[in-house]
Amino acid sequence: MTLRVHLGRLGPWVRLLALSALFVVVLEAIELPAEFLLGPMLAGIVVRNLSMRSTPSPEDTALLRVPLIGVNLAQAVVGLLIARTITPEIIHTVLDRWPLFLGFTLSTLMFSALLGWWFTRLRLVPGTTAIWGLLPGGAGAVVLMSGAYGADARIVAFMQYLRVLVVTVLASLIAGWSASTTPAPVMASDWFPPLATRGFAQTLALIAAAITIGRLARIANGTMLVAMVAGAALHDTGMMQIVLPPWLLAVSFTALGWSIGLRFTREVLHSARRVLPATVLCIGVLVAACGLLGWLMVYLLGAEPLTAYLATSPGGADSVAVIAASSPVNAPLVMAFQTARLFAVIAIGPAMSRFIATRLAPAHPPSTPAD
Repeated sequence: MTLRVHLGRLGPWVRLLALSALFVVVLEAIELPAEFLLGPMLAGIVVRNLSMRSTPSPEDTALLRVPLIGVNLAQAVVGLLIARTITPEIIHTVLDRWPLFLGFTLSTLMFSALLGWWFTRLRLVPGTTAIWGLLPGGAGAVVLMSGAYGADARIVAFMQYLRVLVVTVLASLIAGWSASTTPAPVMASDWFPPLATRGFAQTLALIAAAITIGRLARIANGTMLVAMVAGAALHDTGMMQIVLPPWLLAVSFTALGWSIGLRFTREVLHSARRVLPATVLCIGVLVAACGLLGWLMVYLLGAEPLTAYLATSPGGADSVAVIAASSPVNAPLVMAFQTARLFAVIAIGPAMSRFIATRLAPAHPPSTPAD
């Protein structure tokens, strides 16, 4: 392969990196949290659609894709970032208030089920596509499972990642504009501080273990959940020190942002163009309904408004985790709610989609969005 071909393949990545840096600088200037997540996410959407041909080949699609190991690394780092903030007091709060956790989780699923039922009645998409597309969490796992249950996985992917994009942008804006206090960014001014060698080695070992176990477990965000639980246990018992230098956080957040933004290909956008208005409407209603749950959490738990909003926002869990860690909120409480909802989606989602679909079997098949 010639040098020219190699350089040609690097071109989109160079543009992606440059545009990501520009977005990060702009977001930092306006003091939005999680700029290293949001900036690369937006850059990924722009570069993906400007770099590809109108009918991209498999080589084009594979050219701009974050390797799985990069996504797993990012999830493990986010899990450890949250693990550092988990205390025994937070765990006791969760255990003491478990009925509330269950109620909030099931309420979010109920909202998404009602919206999926309404969307399905519009007959814009085939089968259970709308129900899967509006499940509030576990986007990657939902897309994988949806095809096995007769849904159009392309449309499900579009609806799921549009939800993640909308929720991430809104959460970042609300966190940045929160009047209660000034956001406390995760990033330090010193990018390469002196490291505790032993603690950093232990952290890298735990990251590797979390990636391995997460892959074997085959559950949504398994790497992040393993890192969060194991990291909290080891950190709180004094068995290890979690060391996450700023450069590692920046790289991880960037990989996570790219992995979301680069999914919005022209093919996906073209296939989903007919369902875009209804999808945006449903996502807006779902976010508003979850916002009402957040207000209820403030009343029942005495949580800070920003903490309650992030806790009840409909995913994705890893993106919300980054924003929570970048803002002055009760991050463990946020992640407790996000994790409970994630598990509920994986456990209940298939049965819920079948239940709704059997009661909405159309008299004739719907038109497909790709026509």
